[in-house]
Amino acid sequence: MPKGGGRWRAGVALGVVVVLGVAGGVVVMGRSGTEGKAVVKPVAGAPGSAAALAALDARARANPRDAGVWTELGVELVARGVRGADAAFYPRAEAALRHSLKARAAERGNFGAMVAMGLLEQARGNFAAAKRWGEVVQMQAPKEWATYPLLIDAYGRMGDTKAAGRAAEELMERRGGAAALGWTAQTYRDKGWREDAAVLAAQAVVAAEGGAERAEQLRRAGELAWERGDVTEALGYYDASLGIERKRGEAVAGRARVLAATGRTAEAVKAYKAALALAPRPEYALEWGELEEAATGSGDAQYGVARAQVEWNRKQGVRGDLVLGRLEADHGDADTAVDLLREEWSRHPGAEVADALGWALHRTGDDEAALAYARRAVKEGARNALFLYHRGEIERALGEYGAARRHLEEALRVHPSFSPLWAPRARTSLERLGEPPAGGPRNVWGYRPKVRKAAPSGSGARKQEAPAGPRGRH
Repeated sequence: MPKGGGRWRAGVALGVVVVLGVAGGVVVMGRSGTEGKAVVKPVAGAPGSAAALAALDARARANPRDAGVWTELGVELVARGVRGADAAFYPRAEAALRHSLKARAAERGNFGAMVAMGLLEQARGNFAAAKRWGEVVQMQAPKEWATYPLLIDAYGRMGDTKAAGRAAEELMERRGGAAALGWTAQTYRDKGWREDAAVLAAQAVVAAEGGAERAEQLRRAGELAWERGDVTEALGYYDASLGIERKRGEAVAGRARVLAATGRTAEAVKAYKAALALAPRPEYALEWGELEEAATGSGDAQYGVARAQVEWNRKQGVRGDLVLGRLEADHGDADTAVDLLREEWSRHPGAEVADALGWALHRTGDDEAALAYARRAVKEGARNALFLYHRGEIERALGEYGAARRHLEEALRVHPSFSPLWAPRARTSLERLGEPPAGGPRNVWGYRPKVRKAAPSGSGARKQEAPAGPRGRH
């Protein structure tokens, strides 16, 4: 068992006041002793009432030199933004946290405000900045274990699975408990250790302290079950989470995915509508639009909602290039998608962005470049059905029929109903491939020598050279 046992030692945190959930991670801010330092600890739950926020705001304004209370205010504002997907809270949160750092500088050990700034950047989709804040705290105060969930997520988004794994090991060593188990399960999932991840996720549910933390770990376990293609188990986890906290938007959206996958379209639409009411995230509107397109032939209304939400978030300082790039690649302008996703790749070169950029390049016709990114998206071991489907379609476009057949089959084996729109198309592509051509497929393993191409001139078709992907058998 990991050290720590899942409980705070008596007297470490007094007067805990705020709960925050960001990207599956959760944090509480409190104050300890007479030094006014902010204390951070991962737990789970919902932000306080509007009256509590007003009281906290009044207390902060009455104590302009109290760094701790300004940190509490900042985290409360981030919590509200994350829970309700309302980015309007983030500028106010940043102002409060910068006030805290002015009242007590980072150099003087204001670790609570520094971690909170990392969480704010995480919420805004700026994972490189979140990593920088987390690493500064880790360097100055390695025993501040609340830094590690922030770093695990940031490293994962940056494509550094080894660093994410090391941070998870540190979290297990220093803290243990549900949060450490849940985050370690995530790193196992990213390595392709799906069964081990499932075991740890189940242990995290058992180790959770209190209803709110249990609801969060149930939701996370539901996500892992969904990715494994176990829709019955996923639905059970989501329902259990919502039985504790019925207004948890991420769990409602997860339930909508399962309902869509099992053909319960009317119920899925109702669930997506509820999820967007609780937390209007553009990715939920995109998923709903694809469900509508699969059912009726058009999802334009929901795609418009997703675009509007991304634009509104952008005005609040939130980057939505990944979800907008995916939307444009499949339902808009593929060249625009490539531009968005190349910029996102320069900031966050993780598997999700590699997959999205590779697919966008495929949609523009640049399949040579697309394949390098598609290979990179799956090279770390995570078995994601959508990534495998994308790779198979790119290989099919290149005439790599054996590799295409293998990856399309694997996508449907991993998750037969991974998308109401794309899973049927994967089956259609397999049917069109049929048997290998006379003499066998050109290259059963999907290897093609890297071909250097001259930079395009003028406004002709986009043909850009991609970084070399993994070579040999894949």
